[in-house]
Amino acid sequence: MEAQRAAAARAQRAAEAERAAEAEWRAAQEAQAPAQQVRRPQQAPPPQSARVAATGPTGLPGQHPDQHAGRQPEPGRPDDPWYDDGTRGYDDGTRGYDDGTRGYDDGTRGYDAHEDARYATEDRLAPEPAGPVRGRTDEAPEEWPPTGGRGLIAEADPHDQDPFAVLVDDTTRPSRTDRRAAAAWDFEEHEREPNRRRRGAWGCLIALIVLGALVAAAAFFLQGPITSLMERFQPPEDYSGAGTGEVVFMINEGDGGETIAGNLEEQDIVASSEAFIDEVTSRSEQPIFYPGAYRMANQMSAEDALDALLDPENKLENTFVIQEGLWARDALANAAAATGIPIEELEAAASDPQALGLPAEATSVEGFLFPATYTFGPDVTADEVVQTLVDRSFQSLDQAGVAPEDRWETVIVASLIEREAGSEADAYKVSRVIRNRLDANQFPTQLLQFDSTVHYGTGDDTLVTTTDAERADASNPYNTYVHPGLPPGPIGNPGDVAIDAAQHPADGPWLYFVTVNLETGETVFSATFEEHEAAVQQFLRYLDENG
Repeated sequence: MEAQRAAAARAQRAAEAERAAEAEWRAAQEAQAPAQQVRRPQQAPPPQSARVAATGPTGLPGQHPDQHAGRQPEPGRPDDPWYDDGTRGYDDGTRGYDDGTRGYDDGTRGYDAHEDARYATEDRLAPEPAGPVRGRTDEAPEEWPPTGGRGLIAEADPHDQDPFAVLVDDTTRPSRTDRRAAAAWDFEEHEREPNRRRRGAWGCLIALIVLGALVAAAAFFLQGPITSLMERFQPPEDYSGAGTGEVVFMINEGDGGETIAGNLEEQDIVASSEAFIDEVTSRSEQPIFYPGAYRMANQMSAEDALDALLDPENKLENTFVIQEGLWARDALANAAAATGIPIEELEAAASDPQALGLPAEATSVEGFLFPATYTFGPDVTADEVVQTLVDRSFQSLDQAGVAPEDRWETVIVASLIEREAGSEADAYKVSRVIRNRLDANQFPTQLLQFDSTVHYGTGDDTLVTTTDAERADASNPYNTYVHPGLPPGPIGNPGDVAIDAAQHPADGPWLYFVTVNLETGETVFSATFEEHEAAVQQFLRYLDENG
């Protein structure tokens, strides 16, 4: 008995789903078809066993064992859910009803109202079906059509038409499977449009993100070229006015306009070499520059600087300047240009270092021609000029507290610092790097690896970097990439700051350094090779961006 009641409960759920689907179909028929369509003939209501209303805890829907057992409702009673009083378009309230079981399938494929009736009969809860039934070849028959719904079929929006709306004849009515498929298709059509809108919104967002990434990448990679292009159309940096203070500027023998412009910028006499060159090329007559020392000022406009160099009153007779780090050959050239003494006589006077009081290790006067401004009388000789420069170097070493026996090494280290340091503060850090690298416990190879020493050995003072071949050339005694320790001699003439830094290095673990900006002299000091490699890449980017 319990099994039969469970089966009856399943039958109840299936009947309710069937009734809801039928109500939807009839609603669609009435809303969509033209008013002129043929009406369905009124038919008698089906027996209670075939179509029953809701509910009861046990038995079939609409029947309760303690009230209706063995009793069949009379057709036509008002409380009969299938009652039709002949009113046109009667609706029992379940029109369009959806209990969530649309397309419901409880696994009892092929189940129909005939089964309801059979189980109800066996359970003595309902009589045998009496109305006409419609069956399938492979299943129990299903009663058709339900009664009680009569009305006109109205014209509806073609977009909402039931695909089976034209089937007004009961003989062509679709099967339950077809109706469920059509309902599912209609549901998907309503759901598809919001999905399209969501996909469209996400597509727009992704497109905007990709476009933004492309714009950012283009701005990053084109930043350098765009900056260079803008700089071409902007006037070069320039000061205004005649400047302040007093400075001596040297024009060496053979210096051209670009060399003079670069030296003026380096001494901060003009704001930029480009501004001075533009001023030179703008003159109707090409200016002529004469070697010698000139009295000038700091931060002059390019126009005033050029006028000062062309004014004979500003030329200082027998006066010249030796700049910090200048090689001995260039220092002697400055002296020759200012005094009128042939360069050959000055070189001969400097050919015997020991006669001039230099340490026994010295093979030239390199490192001992002190950077300063010198003025001589008209009758000065080559020997007097060279000895004066050397004596001035000894004076500075003595004032710094360097003992005579320490002069040689101190001058070598100071010359390295002078050529490598970009500022006074960096000078003391460079001194520490030199000391750390010469310590075998901190740097086992003891290779300084300075490009400045390679340049001195090759005799080329116009470059900043070195090539792989130059760094691998062991025939160059000044190549500190292959020869450990200090180079065999000084590589320039150091000033007071470099001499002091050689004696008092800063405290720090640095083993590497590289100048990453040649204009500002910015230098990065590193304790590890990885940090140094990152700084080298920064310097290479600077070279790429600045030619």
